[in-house]
Formats: sequence, C-alpha cells, structure tokens
Amino acid sequence: MASQAEQAARFLALHKPGQPLLMPNAWDAGSARLLASLGFEALATTSSGHAATLGRLDGSVTRDEAIVHAATIVGATGLPVSADLENAFADEPEGVAETIELALAAGLAGSSIEDFTGVPDAPIYDLELAVSRVAAAVEVAHRGPVHLVLTARCENFLHGRPEIGDTVARLQAYEAAGADVLYAPGLSTAEQIAAVVESVGVPVNVLALPGAPPVPQLAALGVARISVGGAFAFTAFGALVEAATELRDQGTYGYTERSGTGARAVRAAFAD
Repeated sequence: MASQAEQAARFLALHKPGQPLLMPNAWDAGSARLLASLGFEALATTSSGHAATLGRLDGSVTRDEAIVHAATIVGATGLPVSADLENAFADEPEGVAETIELALAAGLAGSSIEDFTGVPDAPIYDLELAVSRVAAAVEVAHRGPVHLVLTARCENFLHGRPEIGDTVARLQAYEAAGADVLYAPGLSTAEQIAAVVESVGVPVNVLALPGAPPVPQLAALGVARISVGGAFAFTAFGALVEAATELRDQGTYGYTERSGTGARAVRAAFAD
C-alpha cells in the first residue's frame, strides 16, 4: 500500500492538461470499490451523494461526519481520494485550517474548498476573505511531508452569478494563493471552459454536466480533470426509483436485468 505522501504525489501527477483524469465521485465504500474495479485511477467524495445516503440534502452534513466519511472512502481502495469538503465548514481562515488538518489526518490525497457561503442573500465570499481562506488551506495542505492537493473552487455559476470575468479573476487569485487545481462548477460551454483554462497556469477541473463538451473536446481544450459530482450517486437512486415504481405500478420484474448486471459487477469487485 502506497503511503499517503506517495498517494498525494501520484494524484497531482495524474493532472495532465490535455489528458484529463476521469475522477468519479463515490458515495460509500461499496461504490468506491466498484469504481476502482473499473479501472479509475483516483476517486473523489461527493457531499450531495453522501448526504443522500443519510436521508438528507446537500449542505446538511457536519464536518465530523464528512471527515469520517472521507476516511471510509480512503480505506475502501488503494486509490488516491480527494474530498469534497464544501466550504471547509468554516467562514474564517482559522476554521478552514482546522478542517484541512482533519483532511490530512483522514489519509486523503486531496481536498477542495469552495467560496460558497451557504447564505442565500450573499452566496459568495468577498474576494479578500475568499483568498485568505484559500491561503489558509494551502498553508496547512503544503507544509508537511504530505502535499495535499488543494482544489480551489469558484461557485459563481452554481449560485446565480454566471459572470465569467469575475470567475476567472477569482480563480487567478486562488492560484496566486497557492491552489494546486482550480474548479468552477457550472461551466457548460467550450468558450467558458477555454476562458478559464487559458487564463490560469495550474490544472483545471471541469464538472460533467448535461450539454457540456464531451471528454475528447475537454481534452482538446486543455482540461486536466473531469469529475461528476453527485451524478453517479443520483443515477443509482434513479435506478432504485425506476425499479420500485415498476414493481408497485406494473407488478413486473424487468429491473432484475439491471440488478443482475450490478450483482455480477459487485461479485467481481468484492471477491478479494
């Protein structure tokens, strides 16, 4: 088993502009092991998918719960894992630093920090505070023997501020604060994505969205990583709804064809 420092170094090395790392987001130990068996080289957690397993909506998981969950995903496979830790569960830089300390203790190879406040009327932190928060995260992430790969996220496009100019400026500021990877979830056009990639000097992650450019086009744009957020988790929940609805409303068992595929995959993945 590779050490945490080796996992983190491997994770960072997998970020190659033009050869994007496909990084699916697991929501429990079983999904992590199944994804690993399919040949993916790194995994991420998903805050929304994790919350759904607890019967909650995104944003309702505590820091302690998120850290325990991240450690569970780390322990499930030998792959590098990056945690979706939302806004690091803190407004002030000191609290952010504490969260990144916990991320390191959980064995993670990477972690993200958002500039979303959680306050509907003021959803994005002022730039000065946002940069200070990223800098605090970076200081902890990079000061020890493990170079935790820190992804800084600009949440404008997810929270009613689809301003590409401000998004680029924020990402540039986060890069200057030391972030290893930049991420603006919600970008959906080649023009938006190219504007970000061409404006920064570190790897860029793109969220796979309906209507977004496919993987080969994102590679041509210079994207270095592609993640799916909660989409795989909610695909699984969607399959559950379809199967249960068929049983309830039609009294038939067509869902067993898909369940057979899943059972075979699980047996192969969990055999060891």
